[in-house]
Amino acid sequence: MSVHYTLNLRLFWPLVTGLCTALVCLYHVLRGDGAARTEPPDGADSGFPLLKVAILLLLGYVLLRCRHAVRQRFLPVSSRLVGHSAFSPRHLSEPGLGILLESYYEHEVRLSPHVLGHSKAHVSRIVGELVRAGRIRGSPGPISGGALALAFRGDFIQVGSAYEQHKIRRPDSFDVLVPLRLPPLVALEPRSLGAEPALAPAFHSCFVCALKAPPSPSGTSGGHWLRNCKPFADSFCVDVHGQRHLSATLVLRWFQSHLQRSLATVRYKLEECCRVSLTPGGLEQPPTLHILPCRTDYGCCRLSMAVRLIPAVHLGDCVFLVAPPPPPSPVGPLSELPGGLRSEALWGVNTARQEQKLLGWLQERAAPGACYLKCLQLLKALRDLGARGLDPTAATQWGHMLSSYVLKTVVLTVLLHEGTAGPGWDEAHLSECLEELVQFLKACLLGRQTLFHCVLGPGGAAAEVGPLPKVLREAAPVDLLAAFDLHTRELAAARLLSTWRRLPQLLRAYGGPRYLARCPPSWSQRTQGFPEQEP
Repeated sequence: MSVHYTLNLRLFWPLVTGLCTALVCLYHVLRGDGAARTEPPDGADSGFPLLKVAILLLLGYVLLRCRHAVRQRFLPVSSRLVGHSAFSPRHLSEPGLGILLESYYEHEVRLSPHVLGHSKAHVSRIVGELVRAGRIRGSPGPISGGALALAFRGDFIQVGSAYEQHKIRRPDSFDVLVPLRLPPLVALEPRSLGAEPALAPAFHSCFVCALKAPPSPSGTSGGHWLRNCKPFADSFCVDVHGQRHLSATLVLRWFQSHLQRSLATVRYKLEECCRVSLTPGGLEQPPTLHILPCRTDYGCCRLSMAVRLIPAVHLGDCVFLVAPPPPPSPVGPLSELPGGLRSEALWGVNTARQEQKLLGWLQERAAPGACYLKCLQLLKALRDLGARGLDPTAATQWGHMLSSYVLKTVVLTVLLHEGTAGPGWDEAHLSECLEELVQFLKACLLGRQTLFHCVLGPGGAAAEVGPLPKVLREAAPVDLLAAFDLHTRELAAARLLSTWRRLPQLLRAYGGPRYLARCPPSWSQRTQGFPEQEP
């Protein structure tokens, strides 16, 4: 994937100013080493004072920094823009919108490839040391070593937007899967819950994993196998319908304890380059590894980073079950499950590798200069702009409904519907492409379109770019927005429409050097829901 480097004006002009000042100082120092100057009779200085040079350089720097803000302030934008429909061609043809989008992308959205590369390499080194220590240390607890021990497989898999080239703003958060190695005597029989009629739509993307005996040529009886596996089943399994199922809650609890022990063995070694700490996520979130730069670290990318370490069980073909499963609703705990199904037995599925292959497959067939990843980044920025002014509860609900995964699925669905990113996705049509994505997302929120998971189900698009386990091919299609009621989705659609309508004003208020300016208080009065937070 090609990376385009652009001039960073925030760094360029201060460097030019400092270099010019240093040259002037050097000139005066060298000049002072020569013969003393003869002052004119009237006392005037025949040379050019250093203070005047510094003031002129500073004034030039301030003028250059203000140039972008002045251009944005005086862009010709029609006063009738707010009165038109949010998706009218007249809105998209306004001359200022494309410039504002490009400016906002460069100043607030685009991530420096240099900083991102350093951050990913740093995370890879730290997590690699931790995982290797966990694999060598073995399994603590009631099953210590032996054929029934749960252990780290020894590798890790980096997933998420930072590794798919569409992360925005700061490279300070990452997701890493840590595959686990099951005992040789244990095999899993995963089953999708997407076809359960009595189950709420929020749980249709979850899986359960029953224990079964692995195929054995010796023909060992089932009762003998159960007796041999009893220590493992008692430590990591729960009963569902009279059958032992691998518990995501118990595995997550063991995983967090094992990480703490492993970190204690490598903490001293890692202190040479950073400070690390581990925050347990409880039973609802995976643990987070916090990486802080040392005080003696004078590298160019001194960032504090948070890395979510997610325990994963390999199903085959780079598909993993993860613990815990994604939250089924924006607020509140897991609801009661019917038919004796226990929440501790629920697993989520991670298909990041298939989605990465799908993005690569699309890029190979895309026209040169296609901007679909840039549109995805701007769509995330649009979501963040829409969350401004919301109270914490509404902002959390808004973020869950328009999560990064949902927005990525929107882009993939639109591209796959068109077959590929053709000439219409060129940089010159950035506004039109972004409008198409917003319009499709609005239709999905209002129920006019269904936003299906890209991998799960027989119609999964990622099956075209690689094999999938049978359990995923036979799973029922999953609607990513089915967990939210229609009223909440209508409010979100209205909020999205209002944010899009006021996009030029929002970009002027929050983009470029004037990012800290407050947003006009009237922009959110058209949301028809999602109550505002009082200032």
